[in-house]
Amino acid sequence: MCMLVEACHSDIQCKVATQKELIIRAGDQTFCGSEISTEPTLYFCFADIFDQSMAEQEVENLSGLSTNPDKDIFVVRENGTTCLMAEFAAKFIVPYDVRASNYIDLITEQTDIQLPRRAEAKGKCGKNESELQISWLNAYVFRLFFVKEGNNATRGQDGFWKMNKVQFIYDSSERTYFKDAVNAGKHTASTHHLSALVTPAGRFYECQAQQTLTLISSDPQKAVTLLLSDMRLQPFDIKTDFFFNEEYKCPVDQREQLEEILPLVLGLILGLAIVLTIAIYHVHQKLTASQVQIPRDRSQYKHMG
Repeated sequence: MCMLVEACHSDIQCKVATQKELIIRAGDQTFCGSEISTEPTLYFCFADIFDQSMAEQEVENLSGLSTNPDKDIFVVRENGTTCLMAEFAAKFIVPYDVRASNYIDLITEQTDIQLPRRAEAKGKCGKNESELQISWLNAYVFRLFFVKEGNNATRGQDGFWKMNKVQFIYDSSERTYFKDAVNAGKHTASTHHLSALVTPAGRFYECQAQQTLTLISSDPQKAVTLLLSDMRLQPFDIKTDFFFNEEYKCPVDQREQLEEILPLVLGLILGLAIVLTIAIYHVHQKLTASQVQIPRDRSQYKHMG
């Protein structure tokens, strides 16, 4: 094994960060960086290839900009350009076992874990796969996975993206949220065969309504409940730095919006119908009043004219 910080050759520069290994091969021999000869040698640098294939990515936690104290904002940037944006409020409801008052039986308690504002975040952006990872207190890790599927003309489907997996790693020995947990330790809760937040390609998902996901835990017979609300998500195809594209409202919000608008529309239609009825009545009255009254008694005809 050969560990070094930087190695250079006359025509090729290999910038290697600390803790990365540089392996140089010439023929059937393997050399460490310190053994590089000044003689012209046919070689290649694995670290350089690795650095070129992995785009530079950074994640910014902008939760402090939100007026909602429970809402978090994360931005993943690749080579200075935004590639993933996420805004949401998240809460986990986690069951765990404790001893009963007789110190023999076990009873199940539950704790509510709110995603904190000062959480650390990492992200990965790809053409068809993206990921956001959030961690805090060295005990909790929240991971969201997204995939994008292309157009399928044969099935009449347009391109879309979705969230295909959610994972939550938690340590029940951590004392902030767990009190006297039995068999405390790290557990992983994950969704299975998830297809959520399905959104047309090139648009961001928006949903104010609360949505519930169930995550199956490695802690036997336990399921973690994830509550997501006030969401705005776009893991692919962001056109402008720090700005979402066109929105796509979730079906729940669309239905609630329709329920709010429908009474107003019906009231407007009813009001117009009443006004129209009154107008027709007044027009009819004027037309009736202006008509000449024809006597019904024929004996009065001789007095006419």
